[in-house]
Amino acid sequence: MLVDEFYFHHKRGLGKWESWGHPIDSFLFLSCFLYAYFFSYSKENEMFFWILSILSCLIITKDEFIHAKQSSAPENYLHAFLFILHPLALLVLYRFWSLENSFFILIQILIITFFMLYQILYWNFLRKNPYAISN
Repeated sequence: MLVDEFYFHHKRGLGKWESWGHPIDSFLFLSCFLYAYFFSYSKENEMFFWILSILSCLIITKDEFIHAKQSSAPENYLHAFLFILHPLALLVLYRFWSLENSFFILIQILIITFFMLYQILYWNFLRKNPYAISN
């Protein structure tokens, strides 16, 4: 994720769609962790966790029509790898949730929250030329 963000995204820039879309990806991913943190593991709570997880896995693919045109082959390859890791990370979260390991979940919540805030602030407000694509 760090290579994608700080190498590829900074190299090519992001358009408006991605500048707001990537924080949405992060928010849905974060929502899975927040749910696991604030709701105790149970069979009743498990269904909503899987719904959030599936939505998170589906929403991250929304930018692929843009990536096909604007991203380099190495960046697209990295995205494919990240698409494999995304559901695996949610499976690990599920396991920690079922073991009631809230410390691990809290650490991840903090990391994802800071990254999402960075995405929102940098790409939409702090960058000198927001929405510029440098190809």
